[in-house]
Amino acid sequence: MAKYIVQIIVLGSQVVAKAFARALRQEIAASQEAARRAGGGERGAQRAAANAKTGISLEEALKILNVEKPNEKEQIDKHYKYLMEANDRSKGGSFYLQSKVVRAKERIDEELQHVSSQKEQKSSMKEEKT
Repeated sequence: MAKYIVQIIVLGSQVVAKAFARALRQEIAASQEAARRAGGGERGAQRAAANAKTGISLEEALKILNVEKPNEKEQIDKHYKYLMEANDRSKGGSFYLQSKVVRAKERIDEELQHVSSQKEQKSSMKEEKT
């Protein structure tokens, strides 16, 4: 009887280990694919990191806030305010949807922050050359 219990435990452990290894390989492949789609290189890695940090891609964030480009600050703020009010729990709205709206705005803000820091770096490099 003990022999069968040990065999069950060993087989169960092997199944769990294989499933974990498979999930890990899939996650690595998905991360590499996301970096490749984001443009590859350093910029792709930065976008993948920002996507992981906020849990949402820039494209999805733009769709949620119904804007075409992340530099449409007034439209983003207007849509953000509307969606937060429309999904207010006290008005029967959804906390989940509010959290998606917040994450979308955070992701767009992250992109804008990165773009502005890149511009600052370029302008400081130009100043150093002159």
